[in-house]
Amino acid sequence: VAELHRKLSDLRHNVNNHLALMVAALELIRRKPDMIDRMLNSLTEQPHKILEEIRKFSEELERTLQITRD
Repeated sequence: VAELHRKLSDLRHNVNNHLALMVAALELIRRKPDMIDRMLNSLTEQPHKILEEIRKFSEELERTLQITRD
């Protein structure tokens, strides 16, 4: 249980970091519209990274709790 708690904390931390990068990119675009091409790259990468973090945690949770999918 302690290990799952640590991994959940890591998940929250990593997702918050990805969201913060998205907010920062949007703020930069607002202040410097000429940066849009560079920032769009960062914006489009973050959702995939968030989904990957959730997928990894879900696999660990299912393995630990011995949850199988039909």
